[in-house]
Amino acid sequence: MVQNLWDPSAASQLKGGLEELVYRSNLLGRDRRVCNRGGGNTSSKMIVKDFRGRDVKVMYVKGSGSDLATMKAHNFTGLRMDDIHPLFERDDMSDEEMVAYLAHCMIDAKHPRASIETLLHAFLPFKHVDHTHPDAIISICCADNGRQIAEEIFGDRFVWVPYIRPGFKLSKMIAEGVLANPKAELVLMEKHGLVTWGETAEACYEQTIRIINEAEAYIEARVDNAKLFGGQKHAPLPAETRRKIAAEVMPAVRGAVSGDKKMILAFDDEEDVLTFVGGADAPELSQVGAACPDHLVHTKVVPLFVDWTPDANDVEGLKQKLIDGIAAYKEQYKAYFERNKNEGDVMFEAAPRVILIPGVGMINTGKSKAMANVSGALYHRAIAVMRGAAALGKFVSLSENESYNVEYWPLELYKLTLAPPEAEFSRQVAFITGGAGGIGSETARRLAAEGAHVVLADLNLEGAQKVAEELNAKYGEGRALAVKMDVTKESEVQAAYKEAALYYGGVDILVNNAGLATSSPFEETSLDEWNLNMNVLGTGYFLVAREAFKVMKEQNTGGSMIFVGSKNSVYAGKNATAYSAAKALEVHLARCIAAEGGPLGIRVNSVLPDAVLQGSAIWNSAWRNERAAAYGIEPDQLEEYYRKRTTLLVNIYPRDIAEAIAFFASSKAAKTTGCMLTVDGGVPAAFTR
Repeated sequence: MVQNLWDPSAASQLKGGLEELVYRSNLLGRDRRVCNRGGGNTSSKMIVKDFRGRDVKVMYVKGSGSDLATMKAHNFTGLRMDDIHPLFERDDMSDEEMVAYLAHCMIDAKHPRASIETLLHAFLPFKHVDHTHPDAIISICCADNGRQIAEEIFGDRFVWVPYIRPGFKLSKMIAEGVLANPKAELVLMEKHGLVTWGETAEACYEQTIRIINEAEAYIEARVDNAKLFGGQKHAPLPAETRRKIAAEVMPAVRGAVSGDKKMILAFDDEEDVLTFVGGADAPELSQVGAACPDHLVHTKVVPLFVDWTPDANDVEGLKQKLIDGIAAYKEQYKAYFERNKNEGDVMFEAAPRVILIPGVGMINTGKSKAMANVSGALYHRAIAVMRGAAALGKFVSLSENESYNVEYWPLELYKLTLAPPEAEFSRQVAFITGGAGGIGSETARRLAAEGAHVVLADLNLEGAQKVAEELNAKYGEGRALAVKMDVTKESEVQAAYKEAALYYGGVDILVNNAGLATSSPFEETSLDEWNLNMNVLGTGYFLVAREAFKVMKEQNTGGSMIFVGSKNSVYAGKNATAYSAAKALEVHLARCIAAEGGPLGIRVNSVLPDAVLQGSAIWNSAWRNERAAAYGIEPDQLEEYYRKRTTLLVNIYPRDIAEAIAFFASSKAAKTTGCMLTVDGGVPAAFTR
C-alpha cells in the first residue's frame, strides 16, 4: 500500500500557498508507484499581489519539463484565472493556440512554459488538484474491463473519461464530467491516470493516497502469484551468473544499439523484472504496447523481448540473438515510422530502449546513464501495470497510430529542447587508470565537464570514490564509477572492465595513466626495481590496453586510447634507467596498437608530460628526493629547477596534461593516431628528432 507521507510538523513550518504546493508535489513524486518520473502535475489556486499591488486570483501549476519529486517553487507557472475562465466557453482549441494563449496568462514571463494539462486544473472548481499516474489506477485504466472494475471499487464516486490525448478537449471533458456528477471524488482517465482534488493541500494529498489504496487493495485481493504473467516458464539464473552474462554481452549490445550516436546502457535484474521476463505470457504481453503516454516517450511502444532459453553455457548464442534482435527491431521501428509519420517528422534513434532477457533481466539504453535509468524505472512501472491489469482482465494499450502521435507529439518534442545540447564527450565512456591521482582526477573532471561518463580505476579505491562522488554531485548520479584495480594483475584488470561494461555498456576512451617512478644509478639498479617499473609501466599498460581493445572491437564503434608517457619516453633520464626504459616501451606499445587498431577505428596516441608535481602521488614519494639528489638540489627546489630548464619558463600542471588528453580523445583529433604530443614547457633535450 502507498504510505501517507504528510508530516503535520513539517507542514506547519510552511508559509502556505506555493510552499505547500511544492511540499505536496514532492511527497507525491517521491513514490514512483504514485507518479512517473517527469510525469503528472499539481496545482493550487490562491490570491497573490500583482506588480501593481492588486489582489489577483492565480493558479500555480507544474511547469513543463520538471519532476514532481524534485521540483521547487521556480518550476511552477503562475497564471491569472480571470484570463483562463473564458476558455471554458469554447468548443475546441488547438495545442498551438492553447500554448500561445496561456503564455499571455502568465504572471511572470520568467516562469516555465505551462503544462499541456494546465486547463485540466483550471477548469475544475477546486482549490487544489492532483493529476498522477499510480500503478494501481493505470492497471484499471488499461484493463479491457476497466470501467466495470471501477464501478465495483468506487460506485458512483468516479468520472470515467475515454482516452483522448491531453489538451483542451480532454480538460473540458473532465470538467464537464465532474460538474455533472455532484458525488464525484475522482476522475479515471482511460489508459492515462488519475485526477483528485481537495479544499486544502493536505486534504487533496490525502484524497489522492486514499483513492490509490482503494484500487490497490482491490487488485491485490485478485492477484494469483502462481499464475502471474502466465506462470513461470523460465526461472532466474543465479545472481552472479546473471551479472556475468550481462557484462559479457553488453559491449555487443551497445555496439548494436548505437548508430551515428552512441548509447549508454544500464542493467537491471530486480525481482519484478525477473518474474516478468520468466513468465509464459511475457513474450506476447510485452508487445501489447505502452501502459500510458508517459511511459511510451521513454520506453518506445514496445521493448525487445529476446527469445532465449536461459543457459549459462550459451552466452555466445544469446549475444547473437541480441545482435539479430536489435537489427530486426530497428527495421521494424523504421517501418512503424514510415506508416505513421506526419510531414516534417524526423525519426528518433530506432534502437530499443528496453531489452528483456529471460533468466537474466533487463538492459536499458539512453543517451546518458540517467536517461537509461529513466527508461528502466518506467518499465518497472509498466510491469506493475501489466501485473494489475492482467489480474483484473486483459491488458490493453493505445493504437499504433496514437502511440506514434504521442511519441512524436510536438509538445513532447518541446520538452526535449529543454535539455542542454550534447557536448563533445556526451554518450562516451572514459576508463581512466590512476583515476585518484593528480593527472587522472583532473582528466576525469575535464572529460566529465564535456559530457563523458568516467570510470576511475585505482589501487586507491577511497581516493577514486572521492573523485567519483565529486563528479556525481556536480553532473548527476551515475556520471562516474570508482573501481579498485591493480594494473599488474590480469584478473583485476579484466574484472574492472566487466564492471564498467555492466554499469555503462562498454568503453570508448582509455586513459592509460597509472604509474610510479624510481631513481637510481644504473649499476645500482636492482632486478626488483627493474621488474617493478616494467610490471607497472610496461605489463600494466599492456594489460589495460589489451582489455580496452577487446571491448572496443566488440562494440565496433571505434575508440580512442591515450597513453600518458613521459619526457623520459624519448630522453634518457639521468639515474632513471628502469623508469625511462619502461616509459619508452609505453609509447612504442601505443604505436603498435595504433597500427592494429586503425582498421577498427581505434586511435592510439601518447602524451608526454614532464615534472607534473601538483597532486601527484609519485612526486610525493621517494621519487622527489631521488630526483633532487640526481640534480644536486634540495627537494623543495625541484619545481623551480624544472621551470627554469623549460624553454617557456613554465611549470606543468595536471590540467595541462588533461587538456592534451582531451584533445586526443576528441573529434578534433579524429584523423590522428600513433602520435606523441609533448607537454613539458619545452625541454630541448627531449625534442623529438
